[in-house]
Amino acid sequence: MTDAIALLAIRDTPLDINEVYAAVQHPRAGGVTLFVGTVRDHDGGKLVEHLGYSSHPTAEAALRRVADDVVERFDVVRLAAVHRVGDLAVGDIAVVVAVACAHRGGAFEAARHLIDELKATVPIWKHQSFGDGSDEWVGTP
Repeated sequence: MTDAIALLAIRDTPLDINEVYAAVQHPRAGGVTLFVGTVRDHDGGKLVEHLGYSSHPTAEAALRRVADDVVERFDVVRLAAVHRVGDLAVGDIAVVVAVACAHRGGAFEAARHLIDELKATVPIWKHQSFGDGSDEWVGTP
């Protein structure tokens, strides 16, 4: 883990926005972008009752690769990313990422790349249960 990567985790306990924000604080950082992904009450026109996230045993290593790539591509001072697994209700926090850079533009770009690559490549899968009794898996291979 490089000095720029302050916190990476996949947890089955509620996430703390303040912990992630505190992890990226640094005197060289003039801009911090914090993204919080929450469970919404709908998807594809259906009412979401609840959902569960599960992950592959390699998920933390994949998250580390994504973080390393972001640090290499962008002028990152500090980076943090935490994703939750287990059963979540509408309104619960599913993922928190934060990137600190010298300037706001870099922080926005790096944070967007971080969350987009995390969602696209880290093996974490979502099982949604809908109000009509149906369900679906999202992000499975």
